[in-house]
Amino acid sequence: MSESPLKVWLERDGSLLRLRLARPKANIVDAAMIAALDAALAEYRDTKELRAVLLDHEGPHFSFGASVDEHLPGQCAEMLKALHSLVRSMLNCPLPLLVSIKGQCLGGGLEVAAAGSMLFAAPDAKLGQPEIKLAVFAPAASCLLPERIGQAKAEDLLLSGRSMGAEEALATGLIDRLADDPEEAALAYFDKYLAPSSASTLRFAVSAARDEYRQRVIAKLERVETLYLAQLMETKDAVEGLTAFLEKRPAKWENC
Repeated sequence: MSESPLKVWLERDGSLLRLRLARPKANIVDAAMIAALDAALAEYRDTKELRAVLLDHEGPHFSFGASVDEHLPGQCAEMLKALHSLVRSMLNCPLPLLVSIKGQCLGGGLEVAAAGSMLFAAPDAKLGQPEIKLAVFAPAASCLLPERIGQAKAEDLLLSGRSMGAEEALATGLIDRLADDPEEAALAYFDKYLAPSSASTLRFAVSAARDEYRQRVIAKLERVETLYLAQLMETKDAVEGLTAFLEKRPAKWENC
């Protein structure tokens, strides 16, 4: 395990910021990972030579999701607000955000990935929001997925908790490119389409393309966060679902 949960470096003569989740195999999106991602975006976003960000991962899986422990009462408000701050930072980023995915990309991991601009995935990728199985829901995904894949397909993932394979994810628009080596595919896209462009003009183009989308998601995210913290987490079943998962036992629903 690396000392930091995130590896950060510049390449392509300083025009590409590389961010790599570095706690395999699970790459859990916990408080430390969230803080590292947010800090890296804040540090480099105004570097004038930058033309894009590429987020990928060590190990066979992008991420198993957020920390279940941090979802429990007493911790969930801080965790959720930090994750949503990261999502807002990604949406407000003035650069194209490319994401490379292999293996499992679940829960909070998919929420982070879905806040990117373009998703490149390997044939073995599995993408899903399993939160409903723990009697909670995915706030950021509830805002991002309807925009990305449409209301009906988003509700399928959010309400069933099932995972999509890579081919289905490509067909629905959840991912943009399918490649045996998604990192290389993302780098090839950068080299062909983004590297030759003016870095300053790319920023204006990103702002123009994402403006209304960004505003809609951020406004909804605030409302959904309140629903989660003020109402969902007051229910017995939400606490029971999380506790049962941690205790590795079947949950006993009271439906309230």
